[in-house]
Amino acid sequence: MRKVVLLVRHHGEPESDISAQYPDVTLRSRSSLVGREESRKRIIECTGPPERVQSFIEEFGQAAPILDIEPLTPLGRDRVFVSMTFDASQWDSIAERLTQLGVLHRSGTVIKNGWERWTLYLAADDTLSTIVEHLERHGNDTQLRRDVDLSEISSNDQLDLTELASDLTARQTEVLTTAIELGYYQMNRDTSIEAIGDAVGVSRTTAWEHLNRAERKIMAEVHAFLETHE
Repeated sequence: MRKVVLLVRHHGEPESDISAQYPDVTLRSRSSLVGREESRKRIIECTGPPERVQSFIEEFGQAAPILDIEPLTPLGRDRVFVSMTFDASQWDSIAERLTQLGVLHRSGTVIKNGWERWTLYLAADDTLSTIVEHLERHGNDTQLRRDVDLSEISSNDQLDLTELASDLTARQTEVLTTAIELGYYQMNRDTSIEAIGDAVGVSRTTAWEHLNRAERKIMAEVHAFLETHE
């Protein structure tokens, strides 16, 4: 059996289209679906700059398939849990498409910058090209991020640092790299945000914003990794 990580740009659906407008907000499914027939409910988690998270939730709640949306934790934070109820008859679910194809997949997804991240488990008779063709035939874009035999994965499967680095902007990468090189994360550090800003030619506030956002992205991925390796 093979473990495949596939990114899907789910055109025409609010979770993907609105996410594309908020590249600094990450959406994660945090519960299984409940409900019958058309009305379904699940809990999602939104992380990112507080004001952007709030705007994302407000816009997401106005999308046609959404029947009700209720923040479960206070707005104005960088991590908000939300209960959402939606009309399944108006929701083109990638999960349902994979189920129809008989493909085993991890429950739930992570959505970032308009791309849904799906982890698939393919048996010997599953053909990845057939799955990709099916998804793309229905108006989606796909990117293959990982394809590995499960027997090659060690018990302490590592974070995909290449993928993690690709989630950072060029400036975030520059500021974070500079901070590391200047010893900002050392126990007895003798550098400061001002020094980092001076080194890359930006103000203290700008350096702090880039560093903070880079750290948020990294810790969000570490958190997701730890949750799947408990």
